[in-house]
Amino acid sequence: MPQSPLAADPAFSRGREFTESRGGARGPRSEFQRDRDRIVHSIAFRRLRSKTQVFIAPDGDHYRTRLTHSIEVAQIGRVIARALGLDEDLTEALCLAHDIGHPPFGHAGEDALQAAMAQRGGFDHNAHTLRVLMRLESPYCDHPGLNLSWETLEGLAKHNGPVANPNWALAELDGAYPLDLGAWPSLEAQVAALADDIAYDNHDIDDGLRAGFLALDDLLELPVLADQYRAIEARYAGASIEQRLRELVRSRIGLMVNDVIATTQANIAGLGSAADVRAQDRSMVTFSPGMAAEERTLKAFMYDRLYYHPDQLAAASHARDVVSRLFAAYDQDSSILPESWRAGLPDEEPGRSRAIADFIAGMTDRFAMDQCARVYGAWPEGLRNV
Repeated sequence: MPQSPLAADPAFSRGREFTESRGGARGPRSEFQRDRDRIVHSIAFRRLRSKTQVFIAPDGDHYRTRLTHSIEVAQIGRVIARALGLDEDLTEALCLAHDIGHPPFGHAGEDALQAAMAQRGGFDHNAHTLRVLMRLESPYCDHPGLNLSWETLEGLAKHNGPVANPNWALAELDGAYPLDLGAWPSLEAQVAALADDIAYDNHDIDDGLRAGFLALDDLLELPVLADQYRAIEARYAGASIEQRLRELVRSRIGLMVNDVIATTQANIAGLGSAADVRAQDRSMVTFSPGMAAEERTLKAFMYDRLYYHPDQLAAASHARDVVSRLFAAYDQDSSILPESWRAGLPDEEPGRSRAIADFIAGMTDRFAMDQCARVYGAWPEGLRNV
């Protein structure tokens, strides 16, 4: 499909924070392809395989992690980007990197770091994604960070739209390399954000069913899911309940993707360039009003039945305790940090605490539990509920 004039064009990228020599360039790739490949090859991306998506440190091999979730988001994002004539490589890069800033144990770990850092500027996983990619992971000889393109960094910074009041981490990075935080990002970034919603709205149902936190009768309480399931039941009379439920998840994703494509095509009619997209006062990549209402209903259902399930809340409480205890231990005695982190630990606040938070945020679930056992002499309890 011909590329839309609204697409981000890698040939006209605004560049990178640090000038790079193209001598010995590895293959004929666009700027956005390079970004995607740098993300895929990063240590931070690999660590996502052992970070919580919904269930903390699950024993089962079939539950999603931040890594598999990010790959699924990228698949959905590429489908939408292709249908709209957008740059698929930029979209994929944004989808793959969007959760890199998550600490161990997902939002429970983030809550604990935010509390520990409340007097030192706080902690936010979206801003930390930029901090990891721009400063903390530095595999190259001639510049810090992965030195991603402006368009990729901008899209990650505005994960949920324009940022009016950036926290300290994002403000520092924006001061060094301005990302135009007050404007809407590219259509590719907007696609990545909605692909994330579509993926977790539906795949969390799949994991909730697998874990026994959700049942078919629960899903049938929602009219939109009940109607869809009855149609699947009639069409596949000989299929098992498990097969029908997986078909329900797949078909729901398809309906949401098609809705986004059709609605966005109507929203962008009349726009002439990528600059026109950024000049708008709202997102151009949206659900239709009807689908948006259904999505809000589904989210409310998932919070009630899965995310706020008593077992989930209990596990999250234990996870927050692990992160809080680790921060307290390192804050009290920095000699127990690895030597590589001790060597660069600032003497003054808030830099010292922020460096400790950087170390903890990079941990996987299992590494955090190992460190808690090493520091406190006992393996943390209550973290597994599936």
